[in-house]
Amino acid sequence: MKYQKEVFRNFSLILQFGISMIVPILICTFAGIFLDRLFSTSFIVIILFFIGALAGFRNIYIMAKNAGATGTHLGSDADRRIAGEDREDFAEKMDRVYRNNLNEETEDHS
Repeated sequence: MKYQKEVFRNFSLILQFGISMIVPILICTFAGIFLDRLFSTSFIVIILFFIGALAGFRNIYIMAKNAGATGTHLGSDADRRIAGEDREDFAEKMDRVYRNNLNEETEDHS
């Protein structure tokens, strides 16, 4: 089952790369076509196409750079706990957060 999770995770990452590349190119191309028709020119679409391609490459670079980071989806508190810096149990933390929120609600109603 773990193998399937990795396959799906990698597939979704590849799909995100493709979408992150295509969307800026399409948006800039359509904006260029619109501006070309508005101003009766024929070069704005080419300029905006390349700007969209550069934006897409930038998106992919940032995603690839962040994909190598070994973080969790739980946030920085969980990262510290996994690294051994924070010894508070997850259940204890949730209980503490719940009690803090409960105290804030009772103070608001007073």
